[in-house]
Amino acid sequence: MTVKEIFDTMSYGPAPESAAEALAWLVDQGDRFGHFINGTFTAPGDGFNSQNPANGEVLATLTQATQADVDTAVAAARSAQPKWEKLGGPGRARYLYAIARLLQKHSRLFAVLETMDNGKPIRESRDIDIPLAQRHFYYHAGMAQLIESELPDRAALGVCGQIIPWNFPLLMLAWKVAPAIAMGNTVVLKPAEYTSLTALLFADICRQAGLPKGVVNIVTGDGAVGEMIVAADVDKIAFTGSTAVGRRIREATAGSGKALTLELGGKSPYIVFDDADIDSAVEGLVDAIWFNQGQVCCAGSRLLVQESIAERFHAKLRARMDKLRLGDPLDKCIDVGAVVDPVQLKTITDLVAANDAGATYQAQVDMPEEGCFFRPTLIEGLTPADRLMQDEIFGPVLVSCTFRTPAEAVELANNTRYGLAASVWSENVNLALDIAPKLACGVVWVNGTNMFDAAAGFGGVRESGFGREGGWEGLSAYTKPHAKSKALAQVKGFTGQGSGTDPIDRTAKMYIGGKQARPDSGYSRAAHDKSGAILGYVGLGSRKDVRNAVEAAAGAKGWSKTTGHLRAQILYYIGENLSTRAEEFAHRIDHMTGRRSGAKEVEASIQRLFTAAAWADKYDGQVHGVPIRGVALAMKEPVGVIGALCADEAPLLGLVSVMAPAIAMGNRVVLTASEPFPLAATDFYQVLDTSDVPAGVINILTGSHVDLAGPLASHMNVDAVWSFSSTDLSAEIEKASASNLKRTWVNNGTALDWDTDHSRRFLEAATEIKNIWVPYGE
Repeated sequence: MTVKEIFDTMSYGPAPESAAEALAWLVDQGDRFGHFINGTFTAPGDGFNSQNPANGEVLATLTQATQADVDTAVAAARSAQPKWEKLGGPGRARYLYAIARLLQKHSRLFAVLETMDNGKPIRESRDIDIPLAQRHFYYHAGMAQLIESELPDRAALGVCGQIIPWNFPLLMLAWKVAPAIAMGNTVVLKPAEYTSLTALLFADICRQAGLPKGVVNIVTGDGAVGEMIVAADVDKIAFTGSTAVGRRIREATAGSGKALTLELGGKSPYIVFDDADIDSAVEGLVDAIWFNQGQVCCAGSRLLVQESIAERFHAKLRARMDKLRLGDPLDKCIDVGAVVDPVQLKTITDLVAANDAGATYQAQVDMPEEGCFFRPTLIEGLTPADRLMQDEIFGPVLVSCTFRTPAEAVELANNTRYGLAASVWSENVNLALDIAPKLACGVVWVNGTNMFDAAAGFGGVRESGFGREGGWEGLSAYTKPHAKSKALAQVKGFTGQGSGTDPIDRTAKMYIGGKQARPDSGYSRAAHDKSGAILGYVGLGSRKDVRNAVEAAAGAKGWSKTTGHLRAQILYYIGENLSTRAEEFAHRIDHMTGRRSGAKEVEASIQRLFTAAAWADKYDGQVHGVPIRGVALAMKEPVGVIGALCADEAPLLGLVSVMAPAIAMGNRVVLTASEPFPLAATDFYQVLDTSDVPAGVINILTGSHVDLAGPLASHMNVDAVWSFSSTDLSAEIEKASASNLKRTWVNNGTALDWDTDHSRRFLEAATEIKNIWVPYGE
């Protein structure tokens, strides 16, 4: 037998990892667990079994939390929070460092327990999950150390409710707990019902580290416990899980004032161009879709391969699939472990069985006789509309179609309701970096996949949720401004029976698509001054006016591709043109509001325009120093179409303060003018018409905020909605936004001080962070 024949025929011998230490730890706990509340474990109660999905063995019995348990945990967190925050960043950093070191000291115990509980191969939990969890605590210990100098104007939110999934139990815990407690918050965390054991081991680590009681609380149970946490007296909800549940959480928290981060589902494209290193791309695809049995929200589950190489690529892929090794996850030679639970296995099986499109190939591999295992599967030749090309399977199933041109690849990649991650494979760096910014997602990996680090934020757009985990942006999501907010007071316009101040018609139209437009409703209302005289008439906007304005904004998408320099020039031009008419606008504001602050408001508006222009080409991204031979480029991209209900009390400044930063970042806006004092906004059209603003970039509606809020918030082509109206519409907007999980910024019954320049906050809200990972080297 030749050496080649030996290599071709040799098989891997078993290399089992001992489970003795993990089993001993479980025995030491009595194989039964209560909750971890206020620094101690409660007595075990009625509950459910945690099973090893590879063999069905019962590992432990967990306690189903009751409403009383959740209330006790929240009360403990609330009691501990002020003292924990007062400890200061450096004081908190010491505890996070201690936790990180203990995670390292017990790393093998965590890895084995994670594999037994979840079913993933020991190589993955040992080499990826546990080191990344340690990394997050080290990284955020450093963040805590720096917060007082780097984020001096930010404060902790308070108590955070956190709900994590079963696919990365300890890593998801680290993603949420580390930044929360680093910033001075306390947490109540619910691990997944299927995989709670490493969270309970982590609780033991917190106790060993001497973490103050009540800072971290862990309650176990099913989805009903998650609902209790969402409804509890907490200040933030951080959820990772399915899009359907995320949508329900958005609706449940609407109007509550709770901060919300959602990291949801995905159907990530894996794009292979004809100049790619095919063998590397095949190997990368193995990691993209069969890593953790495909139970990864950002799994490269949609293969898009260029037509000219598709046949060769698929042939190599099928050959590689047949070499995958399935079996006992504790065997270090295993590639693919067990699906987490029989329920999930049935879901995957049913989805594949119901598909009658394309050609299905399943890996010709030895299958274990027991346990929740599913053959790695490839389904070729699907069309973009096929169900399995659109729905998240969350299992070891890859679907595939082809493309001809780069433009077609982008269209196919973006043809999904999700927007979490994408992989681009090409040896042409110009092509790869041209494609990456065009993809609608939060993370792009170039010639790689599933790269994560605490320094680089992770999260999505569209129905993959909003917010980021990790990095500076993930950190800020656990903070709020130090300044106290005043209660919102509704502002009402003047009424009267007086006649007009001028017999010439003064009916102001709306501004849609660069043109003045009559309201679709055909109705107008009078705007009066303090004495009751009529200053003019404005149209009453309706759902159809919202539709027309959003269509105009969508048609102006070229604005997002312009340079910051060009946007800055136009903003300066708007400011200059407003300045030449400053006296006229000041008089109008004084006449409408009955105040004498018009001149000050106009000058502040001019300064806001100049500030936004200054930032347009300077609000840059970052290059993160991630621990690979490569970089992660954190690029700031426009959100898209932003709908905003402008402040009533500052008719010009409230509109300009919203508009200027938004368009400076490349967004298009649909603005609803001050309801009681709309004429400053309608006068502003003339400034826009003389300032080279492209049609559709700025659209202004007038009318009732109550009537316009719902259509704006529920419109599927609006990407974000902001409300600064003196009518508190927060609940309605947040609930309606759940339709496509758009971002919201609402006032929750508090007023914003418009005399203060909040440009940085608006710039942050007007951008999405896309992390593009670019490895280098041979």
